[in-house]
Amino acid sequence: MNQAHYSLFARGWRLLREALKGTSQDFTQGSLSRGIALLAIPTVVEMAMESTFGLVDGIWVSRLGAAAIAAVGLTEALLILIFSFALGLSTAATAAVARRVGEKNLEGAAVAAVQAIACGAIAGIVLGIGGAHYAPRLLELMHAEPGVVRAGSGYAAVLLGGNASIMLLFLINGVFRGAGDAAVAMRVLWLANLVNLALDPCLIYGWAHFPKLGVTGAAVATTTGRSFGVLYQLWVLVYGNSRVRVAVRHLKPDWPVLGRLLRVGGIAMLQYFISTASWLTLVRINALFGSIAVAGYTIAVRIIWFTILPSWGIVSAAATLVGQNLGAKRPDRSERAVWMAGVYNMMFLTAVAAVFFAAAPWMATWFGSDERVQAVAVTALRTISLGYPFYAWGMTMEQAFNGAGDTATPTWINLCCYWLFQIPLAWWLSQRTNLGARGVYLAICVAESLLAVVAMVLFRRGRWKTARV
Repeated sequence: MNQAHYSLFARGWRLLREALKGTSQDFTQGSLSRGIALLAIPTVVEMAMESTFGLVDGIWVSRLGAAAIAAVGLTEALLILIFSFALGLSTAATAAVARRVGEKNLEGAAVAAVQAIACGAIAGIVLGIGGAHYAPRLLELMHAEPGVVRAGSGYAAVLLGGNASIMLLFLINGVFRGAGDAAVAMRVLWLANLVNLALDPCLIYGWAHFPKLGVTGAAVATTTGRSFGVLYQLWVLVYGNSRVRVAVRHLKPDWPVLGRLLRVGGIAMLQYFISTASWLTLVRINALFGSIAVAGYTIAVRIIWFTILPSWGIVSAAATLVGQNLGAKRPDRSERAVWMAGVYNMMFLTAVAAVFFAAAPWMATWFGSDERVQAVAVTALRTISLGYPFYAWGMTMEQAFNGAGDTATPTWINLCCYWLFQIPLAWWLSQRTNLGARGVYLAICVAESLLAVVAMVLFRRGRWKTARV
């Protein structure tokens, strides 16, 4: 290794260590590419840990048969609706905290964090009571076959009932990311996943004197792991070294701040609800082709979510940079960060698409030996990934709008591209042509490409620079 290569390696190693350990970097100054790396690296690991919940559950549950896999897939489709609430509040919290940090107003950031957490806790409790009670009926509404309902009712009841842990995990990590403390959010998911990894086989198969709960055990393990993560988050906010520190004086309603959070977060909830309810509808259309199609699609989605994690790290970094630099009155720097992040994201997802085409059959074997399920998974992976270069830009632009507090623009984009285009196209291709379930996957590819083009055009107009949060 020559001197130049060694110097490059040393700089990269120092950057990696700083990103994972936590940084005091002021993201309103200095190199944008460095800022993206410092925010994206821990966020990638964080998202990897979040996806590991589903990936690990899928690997263990796959040994219980297609009905168990389908039950997990349909329940996660229902949880996506819960995620829309969590992500909506998290988006508002990230935008508000990032803006206050950019203004050097850490007291205001703490106030915004407390208001958001209180909203998340209340929403999680209310949704949890209804979800646990109506779990079997909700599976039936998803066109689950009777065997799937029997296998998955307990799993659905535990995950839906314990969704407050999901709500707060997303929300408080959004606070950390908005503050620029992405490494703290990463460590939260490390802890949560260690607990889940340890408990999953024990509770599913009854290892180490634990009760043998089957697929329900996976839900208990996941909920327990997330709950430990939430407890650690609260500890860091009160006693840790996060940029946002919560004290007793912050534990009271601040109605103006709460009103702004609910306005931005409410629109963001609608934004995510539109996109996730669209995905839920696609799952229902796919379910018309039986449990094999649902199981194969579930596997494909798990692989997709796990492999595009660096993309979520990049776009989350862009959102934080947009919010903080708008707070510092540097909108041009915000815009440069977004275009730079989009290029990085496109390069990465194009490479992922190439890997899917080459290695999809091998990846599908990770989740059991049923060749029919594997064939569906391979078809889904290859078809959906055709739109990845466009999808990279769609992700980046929508998160840039959100980081600015302009949650209305991506909401309208999602409504038009998903509900007025994607769902009708998926139904027509799957039901009125000989494509079958593949028509659903092709509709996803086409709709995501259209969304990217629309989002880029609207971003260039620049109205997001005047959003208030």
